[in-house]
Amino acid sequence: MKEIVAATGNRGKIAEFTATLTPLGYVVRPVTDFGSIAEPEETGATFADNAILKARYYADLTGRPCLADDSGLEVDALGGEPGVYSARYAGENATDAANNAKLLNELSRRGDEARSARFRCVLALCQTNGSVLTSDGTCEGIILLQGRGDGGFGYDPLFFLPDYGKTLAEMTLEEKNSVSHRGRALAALVVKLGSKVT
Repeated sequence: MKEIVAATGNRGKIAEFTATLTPLGYVVRPVTDFGSIAEPEETGATFADNAILKARYYADLTGRPCLADDSGLEVDALGGEPGVYSARYAGENATDAANNAKLLNELSRRGDEARSARFRCVLALCQTNGSVLTSDGTCEGIILLQGRGDGGFGYDPLFFLPDYGKTLAEMTLEEKNSVSHRGRALAALVVKLGSKVT
């Protein structure tokens, strides 16, 4: 089994990475397995910038291939916000509940405008030789007036997929992986990856 370090301590993301990569012969280890490593400052202007920055940072520190993602929610009525600030939309160290509340508050000021939105994800896998593979994925949906479901994390309870009649938080992990931005980015990465983890 080949080892890949996931540049996150987020259990939801770890579960998604593990579900896709374990059947291919990879062991996914959260970066928290390697002691207390300070997080890098995410200074990138795009999701790709931040994903590559994190993958290189943790690959250097652990000496192992590292998979990092940067992802977020882009709401059309908010001009693409919260975007790269999705995890800290309501401030540094904001909870999911606080971020969701701020999103709903911002949208309430826009009246009945369309609530079309998408999740976007960029994955970066930094190999031990310094090379980086990237992939991206998007998932289109609508922001609801209130959350539904208790699965997933982040904005999942508010993100409704009309074609499925469910929010991401109402889906099983398998369903979510097949349609989510991260699931699609993972599928694209697997195609690029083959067995070339060094």
